[in-house]
Amino acid sequence: MHADDSAREPAEHVRFAAYLVELEQVADADESALVGGILADPDPVMAGAAVVRHLDRRAAELFPAPLWEEWAGAMARVVTGHPFLVRRLREWSLFRAIALRLPWNRADLLGASDWLQLKTADGTNPEALQVLAESGRTKRIRHAARTGLGRLGTG
Repeated sequence: MHADDSAREPAEHVRFAAYLVELEQVADADESALVGGILADPDPVMAGAAVVRHLDRRAAELFPAPLWEEWAGAMARVVTGHPFLVRRLREWSLFRAIALRLPWNRADLLGASDWLQLKTADGTNPEALQVLAESGRTKRIRHAARTGLGRLGTG
């Protein structure tokens, strides 16, 4: 990369990269405000892409921890009005319930996105794997779930 390459980068690419760095480094107390500020960016597609990356990273870190409820609640308030982000956060909550063997609903899993179904099919909850092996949305999901069941010795 040449020194002047960043000068030729589109402004939204530069902002996206800067947002990712800020989101990596943000203190917990400032996270909601930063996410809200990013979502106010004039390029909603770019802003949403930066925030979904952040949600995925943080949710993967926090889902097994007691901090999850507080964090997910704060993020839910910030992403209100952004349907894709609301759905992704809801699906992380469902993934958490399945992974931690908390109560969850079969219909919610079957109505979830391919992203969540594939993520769940890579997990270890035999009940969820059975649901997806029988009724997952795609052949790929059903196959992954059957493979997971085999891995657990329950398929």
